[in-house]
Amino acid sequence: MGKIVLENIKLFGFHGCMPEEKYVGSHYTIYLEIEFDFHQASTNDDLSKTINYVDLYSIVKKEMNINSKLIEHLAQRIIQRIKEYKKPLIKNTKIKICKENPPLQGNVDRVCIILDD
Repeated sequence: MGKIVLENIKLFGFHGCMPEEKYVGSHYTIYLEIEFDFHQASTNDDLSKTINYVDLYSIVKKEMNINSKLIEHLAQRIIQRIKEYKKPLIKNTKIKICKENPPLQGNVDRVCIILDD
């Protein structure tokens, strides 16, 4: 078993329940971890036997462009798209999405959700 990890993907999106979040938007930081058996890829130096991290980034970016009220929903959509992309290879997917400077009545750097599927 092995893992591909994309750390600190930084994107901008319009997710949230408050009306201003749909117009102002927020910065997001995403951590993505995909667990799978990449023995064949590592032995044969064959891209077709692994999961291309360029494709993973593209999936995250595309889903970030579709507005959601909840980042929990966004996380589930991203995981679903990744599973559709390479389902037979994937053993586990973990995603952490953080909204930077959330619109709260206090000083909070970020709010995050973690989905381990």
